[in-house]
Amino acid sequence: MCLGGGWLWVSRWTKVRHLLDTPTSKIRSAAQGYVELAGMLGEVADLPVMLAPLTAKPCLWWRYRIEEYRSAGKRSSWRVVEHGCSDRPLRLSDATGDCLIDPKGAEVLPARRDVWTGDLRHPRGLPPTGLLAWLSGNRRYRYTEERLHAGEPLYAIGDFRTTAGGRQGLDLHAAQGQVVSEWKGDYAGLLRRFDNNRDGQLDHAEWARVRLAAGLEAEQRHRVASSRPAEHRLARPTEALPFVLSSHGEEVLARRYRWQAIGGAALCAGGAWLLTTQLAFI
Repeated sequence: MCLGGGWLWVSRWTKVRHLLDTPTSKIRSAAQGYVELAGMLGEVADLPVMLAPLTAKPCLWWRYRIEEYRSAGKRSSWRVVEHGCSDRPLRLSDATGDCLIDPKGAEVLPARRDVWTGDLRHPRGLPPTGLLAWLSGNRRYRYTEERLHAGEPLYAIGDFRTTAGGRQGLDLHAAQGQVVSEWKGDYAGLLRRFDNNRDGQLDHAEWARVRLAAGLEAEQRHRVASSRPAEHRLARPTEALPFVLSSHGEEVLARRYRWQAIGGAALCAGGAWLLTTQLAFI
């Protein structure tokens, strides 16, 4: 109790501080690195319509769990027999632009959540409602499905990166080395282009020409990449920082994490008090 409560207290309070201390940015002007965004969810171009696995509702993201009711003597409980989560990218839009989000590794807190029971391992279509829900069998299985839909608001905090659009600088030495490495993969072609004396190898002067040409090629590639529209992406931070996607706003999330932190602190204190009580009897 003490260790578990302490971990919950520290982890949730850390999330509260990150959420409240990170200002909300606009997509077009967001700095590279750890940022907080808010906008609306939309369809990603060129991707087919996705259906949720249990309800078959069209959505942008889903997570499901199937539990089976098991009893052994006087003990009974729900046990998870199947679960899954989608990892298709999401598109977040605000008044300044669009950002693709890779949800892998994120703590996703959607507003849409359906829970119902049935007598089949895999339910057929939508869950029954009203009186039909009580007459749908022995309710051996319990189903939980959460979804994100197009047109819903989304709060996101994670690692933000922009490519193209002139936002990235050119490390000429590294880019030149990358071009040379690519050309070395076709060494015969490299000889045809730069082996002027046709002796089957590149001397010092010929290698100088290779490096010069590679530098010019790297600069040309950078110009082409910079002329393309900027592509913004949000993903899991490489450092131990919160990566959260939620249909709820910052205030709702902060309040939820704050109460969880208080619960963790109370659990930790209760565990410490019980431990002290037990030690007193030794």
